[in-house]
Amino acid sequence: MIEELRIRDLGVIADATLPLHPGLNVLTGETGAGKTMVVTALGLLLGARAEPALVRAGARAATVEGVLRVEAGSDAAVVAAEAGAEAEDGALLLARSVPADGRARAWVGGRGVPVSVLGDVTGTQVTVHGQSDQLRLRSGAHQRALLDEYAGVDHADLLHRYRDAHAALRAAEQHLAQVTADARERAQEAEVLRLGLAELERVSPVTGEDDALREDWARLAHAEELRSAAAEALAAVAGDDDGSTPGAQGLLAQARAALDAVRGHDPAAAGLADRLAELTYLTTDLGTDLADYASGVDADPGRLAEVEARRAELAPLLRMHGDLDTAARWAVQARGRLDELDDEGRPQRLREQVAERRDERDRCAAELRASRTAAAGRLGAAVTAELAALALARARLEVAVTATEPGPDGADDVAFLLAGHGGAEPRPLARSASGGELSRVMLAVEVVTGAESAPGTYVFDEVDSGVGGAAAVEVGRRLARLAVGRQVVVVTHLPQVAAFADAHLVVRKDDAGEAGTVSEVRAVAEADRVREVARMLAGMAGSSTALAHAEELLETAARLRAAPVAG
Repeated sequence: MIEELRIRDLGVIADATLPLHPGLNVLTGETGAGKTMVVTALGLLLGARAEPALVRAGARAATVEGVLRVEAGSDAAVVAAEAGAEAEDGALLLARSVPADGRARAWVGGRGVPVSVLGDVTGTQVTVHGQSDQLRLRSGAHQRALLDEYAGVDHADLLHRYRDAHAALRAAEQHLAQVTADARERAQEAEVLRLGLAELERVSPVTGEDDALREDWARLAHAEELRSAAAEALAAVAGDDDGSTPGAQGLLAQARAALDAVRGHDPAAAGLADRLAELTYLTTDLGTDLADYASGVDADPGRLAEVEARRAELAPLLRMHGDLDTAARWAVQARGRLDELDDEGRPQRLREQVAERRDERDRCAAELRASRTAAAGRLGAAVTAELAALALARARLEVAVTATEPGPDGADDVAFLLAGHGGAEPRPLARSASGGELSRVMLAVEVVTGAESAPGTYVFDEVDSGVGGAAAVEVGRRLARLAVGRQVVVVTHLPQVAAFADAHLVVRKDDAGEAGTVSEVRAVAEADRVREVARMLAGMAGSSTALAHAEELLETAARLRAAPVAG
């Protein structure tokens, strides 16, 4: 519920504060006073497009502020919290600024937010009906949405199940189409995998083989260098064969003999002699190993050729995979992918899956159509009863549900058909209802469907267009009925509607100021309200006859509100 609305520099309204209450709030005033600006202001809080032309002449910006009462855990409270704003004592401050030159801005709970967030907060709480809604009422999609909303919770479950089934079918169809369209690419991919696996099987690499071959090649390719180096090292350790040049072994033996001769004179000399003995033993072993190594170096050209041939065979695999371990892992993955690509039964299984999901979608569509058809009968009868009370006594609304191609919202076309009198054939609203009749149809639909919806705020602009006399009284009575447990805001020029108000606001303009026409909004009650209703009745607020008529109208409205509504 909107508790308060403040408007500054919007159109002809310089600064006005509107206190709004539960129940029926009516807004009246002379033509051109700015009543529509109030609806425009509410539209801005709902995220409507902001036009710089709305800014009052000479002002830098127009601003609209509203206090929205929200319940904890409601959609509005959740959206506000997600935007970083919180309600204080259940009240959420909303604001919208429209600069004369620049970009519009929005706030929720004092925090700047995108305009779309402002619309998300208010959209679940406030519904605005104007001439654009009359156009929307002519739309088949809107009529279907109204019927679905009216049909109730069980119907909503059916609609949800249908949408899930329809989405699942679309996904299965797209998957099948992709598999079918990708057949050539899949065949090419499979061929590449087969060639790669065939090459691996032909080469049959062994893990670590590339490292071993690398070592073998280095040894075989440099056999002469290795043998020469070993011989040179052996000569340095053991000396020449003819003994002409002593090696490390002979020199160590001489050093050991010198210390052994004096070891009895000093323990330190004895220790050094022992260490020389250990070195002598080590060099002797080293000499033996060098001799063995030099004689064992194999300069085998045949083996070298074999190693080089095997390395050449492995080279493409190593260039592709980096190493043989990676090649082995690729082979495992490639075989699995090839099994998937070679699955000839897969398209058939997908076609069967599509058929199953189409059957499920069609079954849900049939259940949804049956539910819509039943709800259509109830809705048509209820709206027809309301129309009878709105001076369309012989009018009849029928809600037709016909089968059509399945879509996201079902396989039905929904059409609201209006028969203007008893002998008339029902025809679509777009061709059968005048503007005034469409206003009353819209109100009747809202009264009927509103009874099924949660409490909130409804705003009506020009709902009484083309209505007068007894029909106007019933329009007011129906609006009052809709306002029970809710908040309804109505911009009206009819005294019969204004008489049913719980709260009456008047927009007055002043053309005498230097700044041009300025409008103000104030609440009226008791005598002031009687004078306003008298002005609406006769254009003369001070006429005793008009005042008496106004008082009578207000008393009649009070009695009618207390009486049960026929139909």
